[in-house]
Amino acid sequence: MALKIVMFSDYICPFCYVGFETIRRLKPEFDLQLEWRGFQIHPDWPAQGIPADKAREIGDGASRAALWKRIGAMAEAVGFSMKPPAVLTNSRAALAATEFARESGRDEALEERIYRAYFNDGVNIGDAAVVARLAGDAGLDPAAVADAIKSPRYEMRLKNNSLAAHQRGVSGVPTFFIGEYPLVGAQSLDAMRAILKRATERFAS
Repeated sequence: MALKIVMFSDYICPFCYVGFETIRRLKPEFDLQLEWRGFQIHPDWPAQGIPADKAREIGDGASRAALWKRIGAMAEAVGFSMKPPAVLTNSRAALAATEFARESGRDEALEERIYRAYFNDGVNIGDAAVVARLAGDAGLDPAAVADAIKSPRYEMRLKNNSLAAHQRGVSGVPTFFIGEYPLVGAQSLDAMRAILKRATERFAS
């Protein structure tokens, strides 16, 4: 029986990218059923983005540099690289596109492409046309994704995700539910491996 993990995350959160890649690296070692739930943490940020050095939420230049030194080390330990985006943007279009991608099983591929675009390529993922192009890179039909981003169907799914998050006490991302046990924040590979091993043993007994 597969171990079910529900992950609440947002594309603009660098720790979510670390958490996403950590789970991807560990999937071959475990029988996992991963259910992604997009949870927007800054719906107030404009789609066109705001300069990172103007965002009060991430502190001044010195604290931001220290934070990104830590994030970079975490990413390197997992086996990938990332850098701070110059522009912070709204993630709604990307989250809606991923809800659409779940229907065809292409969500993981799209997630990887969007994270990489935002945290490596400096791409504005708040732009729906850009997200549709990235979806094409992940094997989806860009026109269908563009329609999905505007569809009330996927807007409702995002609202349901937010409701489910609040009902489960989620206040930050990434938050993982391993079975019914919450785990907040990105973990190292070794720590997550140990957590999943214990959870697998517990659910198997």
